[in-house]
Amino acid sequence: MTFDANPPGAARSPGTAGPLHTNRLAQETSPYLLQHAHNPVDWYPWGQEALERAKREDKPIFLSIGYAACHWCHVMERESFENDATASQLNAGFVAIKVDREERPDLDAVYMDAIQAMTGQGGWPMSIFLTPDGRPFYGGTYFPDAPRQGLPGFRDVLSGVAEAWSERRAEVSEAATRLADAVARDQLAPRLAIDDAKVTNELASAAELAGAVATLEQTFDPRSGGWGGAPKFPQSMTIEFLLREHLRSGDARPLAMARRTLDAMAAGGINDQLAGGFARYSTDGVWLAPHFEKMLYDNAQLARVYLHAWRVTGEGSYADVARATLDFMERDLRNPPGGGFAASLDADTDGEEGATYVWAAAEVRSLLGEDAALFEAAYDVTPRGNWEGHTILRRVRSAQLHAAETGLAADQIEPRLATARERLRAARDARPQPRRDDKVLTAWNGLTLAAFAEAGWALGEPRYTRVAEEAATFLWESLRGTDGRLRRSWKDGRALHSGVLEDYAHLAEGMLALYEAAFDERWFGAARELMDVVLAHFADPAGGFYDTTDDHETLIARPRGLQDNALPSGNAMAMNVLLRLHALTGDARYRYAADAALAPMVALAVRHPTAFAQWLLAIQLAGATVDEVAIIGDPESPDAAALIDVARRGHRPWQVLAVSDDPAASMVPLLRDRT
Repeated sequence: MTFDANPPGAARSPGTAGPLHTNRLAQETSPYLLQHAHNPVDWYPWGQEALERAKREDKPIFLSIGYAACHWCHVMERESFENDATASQLNAGFVAIKVDREERPDLDAVYMDAIQAMTGQGGWPMSIFLTPDGRPFYGGTYFPDAPRQGLPGFRDVLSGVAEAWSERRAEVSEAATRLADAVARDQLAPRLAIDDAKVTNELASAAELAGAVATLEQTFDPRSGGWGGAPKFPQSMTIEFLLREHLRSGDARPLAMARRTLDAMAAGGINDQLAGGFARYSTDGVWLAPHFEKMLYDNAQLARVYLHAWRVTGEGSYADVARATLDFMERDLRNPPGGGFAASLDADTDGEEGATYVWAAAEVRSLLGEDAALFEAAYDVTPRGNWEGHTILRRVRSAQLHAAETGLAADQIEPRLATARERLRAARDARPQPRRDDKVLTAWNGLTLAAFAEAGWALGEPRYTRVAEEAATFLWESLRGTDGRLRRSWKDGRALHSGVLEDYAHLAEGMLALYEAAFDERWFGAARELMDVVLAHFADPAGGFYDTTDDHETLIARPRGLQDNALPSGNAMAMNVLLRLHALTGDARYRYAADAALAPMVALAVRHPTAFAQWLLAIQLAGATVDEVAIIGDPESPDAAALIDVARRGHRPWQVLAVSDDPAASMVPLLRDRT
């Protein structure tokens, strides 16, 4: 394939209008791939054209996997992929393939296993060399342009791999076979672990769930919240488990851990103090310095967990954080008109990490005038800065502490700080902004849909419910094919790539949340249709599900992930949805499929709660009594009447997670005697 005016990898003549280079990625929709469309590298997207060329020309494949908001992906592009000499060397000896990991999580999972097997660690950009049939034999993550800090230079890597391919092919082939076999074993390991586990019909006991809490206490940071040291990630699923465990048991310890973490994150630099929204993680252990990219999936989960913290505690500040996070997503990530949500905002602005977000003390003083001193004391603004000579805003003083220190009335401080934040935000909005990856990913939008749907009724904000309904309609109409199958990604009117398990499970979760908020049966029907596809095409006869369908493209291994990462495991979310569908319908297929996968996971989840928190949520739900499953306020309310009406049409509303007029409502029976 070529472009008439500019073949892939070829340069335009000096003085010719347009970019010097254009490659095949120019025909893609992924913003990450389009970022590389004018590299001198002769990039291919993943597909038969590239794989067949590698076989035909007997060349190894260089596979580069990353994503649009990735800082080090940008660095490697500037250093190597935009370098003509490096590109020439890469084009001569390899078939170069670029993959957006967010569009192809199946490829990312399989080849990340290979990188971790080779190096003991992973990350992005992923840089991996394959035989023409797709077997990995060498790789790493970021390679600098020249040897640095113990890493080989990328051109040296290319030379070494090309020499090995030419002169030591048998060794390369043997290494590729070993690695491919290791990846296949690793993907099979969860199934083997389940096969070897003691499978019983008993779900987790109260003592086992308490044991998971005790395990979390061992690695909990009592000063700053969270688990472990730097880098520190916001673990929404773990916090969710702790909130529910507090409700289930009445134990104060899980609630204390959850609140300390939520409070510290909300006050930290990881939370955008001016515009709302959370960055992906903190590079330190105290939530100060974020890795500045903002991901849709983090914000969807954090909005919901702060909402739940408000419902459990009645603490209004948690509802404020939930609103700010939802408003950020609606304002900065929603695709008009009435479409889905964009994937992310970049970590970099004009090639500089965090440039949009940081401040100098002189600029703050110039903008705020007489309120500058108050704001600086509240948000850690100093002439020296708190990060690389600049200031990342974080809340370090409460209004009460301010009042005690300054003699000002406490009720005067927050309005003045709010006005100051608005001034700074207006000034920041005038700066260059980070790029936005505006592709719509089904799984991430499913999580977002759930957050907006629940917030709509819980906060009494019909606007959030409308956003959820519009998003659900868009996803159902634009990312579902005529065959009833989901597509993974949508952009510019094109829905691409087969949906994977997390797409079906997370979207079904969102549809159920919207059903519970709006009582519109089309969303219940959509959730059921999605999970019926999961049962038909993703099921492993041994229990649980594969990440890809039974008719998906054949890779060197069929991925089957159990562990939660930044997103809930597709398997674990599927368990939650299946249990709720069983509660709604009484259909034993759903409960049987969930129990078959859950029972052998109990011990693993209890031992490693931060890695399997979504499983713990499913285990909690599976072990709940009928009376514990429902949340509602006044049985005479219109919402209760709506549930009764649903019951008369064949559903079982006493097992629905329903609405409550009381933000701190406890688990209580729901209309059991009225239906």
